[in-house]
Amino acid sequence: MNILGALRQEEAKLKKQADKVRQQLDALRGAMKILGRGVASGGKPIGRKKRVMSAAARAKIGKATKERWAKFRAAKAKR
Repeated sequence: MNILGALRQEEAKLKKQADKVRQQLDALRGAMKILGRGVASGGKPIGRKKRVMSAAARAKIGKATKERWAKFRAAKAKR
């Protein structure tokens, strides 16, 4: 019975330590989130920086898209 009591005390002590570590992790994650580097449960950074595209590149993509759709509509009209 004495051994069982000692094991229960050790279990309670470890639970307190685990709770303390969880609180510290939560505080650390909160600080990292505020700084813009949130961490997922796996420890991988969340989110990416927004990609910036130049106006010229956007215009080029838009032009190619319009040409592609014009070709598609022309093929559809022939049927």
